[in-house]
This record gives sequence, C-alpha cells and structure tokens, in this order.
Amino acid sequence: MAEPTPSTRPTPPAANDGSAPAFIELRGVYKRFGKQEVLRGINLTLQHGETLCIIGPSGEGKTVLMKHIIGLIKPDKGEIYVDGVHVNRLKERDMAPIRKKVSMLFQGAALFDNLTVEQNVAFPLLEHGVRDRKEIDRRVREALQAVDLDEHRTKFPTALSGGMRKRTGIARAIIDHSECILYDEPNSGLDPIGSDIIDQMILRMQRRFRITSIIVTHDMRSIFKISNRVAMLYRGEIRFLGTPDELKNSDDKIVQDFINGRSDITC
Repeated sequence: MAEPTPSTRPTPPAANDGSAPAFIELRGVYKRFGKQEVLRGINLTLQHGETLCIIGPSGEGKTVLMKHIIGLIKPDKGEIYVDGVHVNRLKERDMAPIRKKVSMLFQGAALFDNLTVEQNVAFPLLEHGVRDRKEIDRRVREALQAVDLDEHRTKFPTALSGGMRKRTGIARAIIDHSECILYDEPNSGLDPIGSDIIDQMILRMQRRFRITSIIVTHDMRSIFKISNRVAMLYRGEIRFLGTPDELKNSDDKIVQDFINGRSDITC
C-alpha cells in the first residue's frame, strides 16, 4: 500500500496533558433505527487542530456518527460535547452557535444549482445576518482563494467538475470561520487527480487555519496522507483507533482485511 512520507502528513496537535479540554467528545453514544442498532457505545475525543479519518464497511454508522456531532441526529443514550457544550441537551433553536463552529460537507456538496459559486459560498453569512456587502465580498474572495476557485466565482454549479463542486463546499464551510469541518466521503466519484486536490485542500485548511477535521472515507491512500488518527467502525463499535502507522501494522485480521480490500468470499 503506497503512502506518503511522514513529513507530508499534517502535524498532530500537542498531546493533551489533561489541562486542555477536548474540542469534541462523545461518551457512550448509542443509536438505534428500528431494530437496527447502529452505534453501540461510541467513545471518542478530538483535540483542536486534529484530523481524524473514520473508516469501516458501508452501513456501519460513520455518517450517522458525524450527524450526531452537529445535532442533526440525537442519540438514544450517551453524551456529546462540542467545545464544552453538551450538544444533545440543546434544542434545535439553540444549535446555531454549534453549527457555526462545526460545518458539514455532504457527499454532493449540497450546492444550490440556481446560485453562482460566490452566492453559494456567501449563503451562510446571509443566514447568520451579515448584510455588509463589502464584508461579504471580502470574505467570499478570501474563502475562494483558499480553495483556488476565485476565477470561477461567477459560474453556476452545473458548469463545475465534481472536484470543483466539493471545493466550493469547502469554501462555504470555512467562510463563517468554522473551527471544525465534517467531510462525508469528499473523494467519492473523483478521479485520482481530483481526489488528490481535495486531500491538498484538507491539509491546507488544517495548516492555514488549524481547522479540526473529521473525514469519512473509503480511500485508503488518503488516510495515510491527511490523518493524524484513524477510527474504524465495525458493527456499531470502534474496532480500531490509532495513528495511520498503527493501522498499517495492526494484527487485527478484520482491520487488515478491510484496509487491504480482502473478503472471505471465494469464487
């Protein structure tokens, strides 16, 4: 399995010596849909500036886990904290400050096709009551320059490639000065070059703005390039949690079969 040299990976945040609280923390989170128990006691913490990749078979609750963090789904049991705030105790009308700190980039970037790139990127500012046109224009240009899309600001999403649409989504996520971005399979549907561009954008956000990132991905190459830690979900639990090197060297057969694409099915 090809992987980049350690010097190309993001710099891990300083180790937590107990004096600094976690930025995001999940304690004993359970979630069931009907008879299906999707999450079974998830415990997870992230520090400011950390990049965590979440891997695992399809249907194991990776996206469900991320949606809990921004309150789109409430747990049946357990506690979720963002910057010290107990999120699952908040009512929907009180979630705005959390969603300003934590943005989510959905698979298709969820752009409005009737709005231009710059209008899509400006949308969160307008939603949060910013009305100063000069301020909006400045922040839109700053966000688009960060993802190398400033020259495409007047285009509509239908004129963009898949990678450019996702980069527009990243610009929209950072324009409101989010401290954390949740990425739901940002490399899906992209060719290798487009996928690498998205990886470079994620690294740039971490280095330039010290953004905390949680990335659901099936791209094994990406995790060795962009992550400080990797969590593998399996049957509703965290089967593995550690560094990319620890993942590579894991002696867990289920972990190794997954990251190397091996199944027990024989022809």
